[in-house]
Order: sequence, then C-alpha cells, then structure tokens
Amino acid sequence: MISKELIQILRCPESHQTLILASDEFLETQNQKIGKRELKNLAGEIIDKELTAGLLRKDGKILYPIIDEIPVLLIDQGIVLE
Repeated sequence: MISKELIQILRCPESHQTLILASDEFLETQNQKIGKRELKNLAGEIIDKELTAGLLRKDGKILYPIIDEIPVLLIDQGIVLE
C-alpha cells in the first residue's frame, strides 16, 4: 500500500493537480468498463488489465494505475474517464 505521505506529494504529471487514492467501489466500476473494452489511456490504447489500485486526478478526468504498489505517473498511461 502506498503511504498517505507519498500520495500527498504526488501530482498529475500533465496538469499538476493533486491525486487521491481511488476507492474500491470506483475501481470496480472502472474494471467493469475494462471488461467491456470501454476504457483507453491517453496514448489511445484500450485498457485490458483489471485495476487493483489507482490514483484519481482531482478533477476526476484521469486515473493513473498503481501496478505492484508503484504509481505509473506517465502522461500517456493515464486512463481517460468519462
């Protein structure tokens, strides 16, 4: 699990907005969309792996995945939310 202190200092690499840890309920909703192949990242790639954790941008438009407890804060890997 990522520490609260680390989350407090992390920022979106594109907009520099704050990030919050996505709730389990939110992730479940996104995983349902992944199962239907409805989510893409900013690179235009369809997301095909379920999310176990993620960091949600303050405006709610982008989700950055956390893989093996490491936040993937690459702009093109941000998942576009509708």
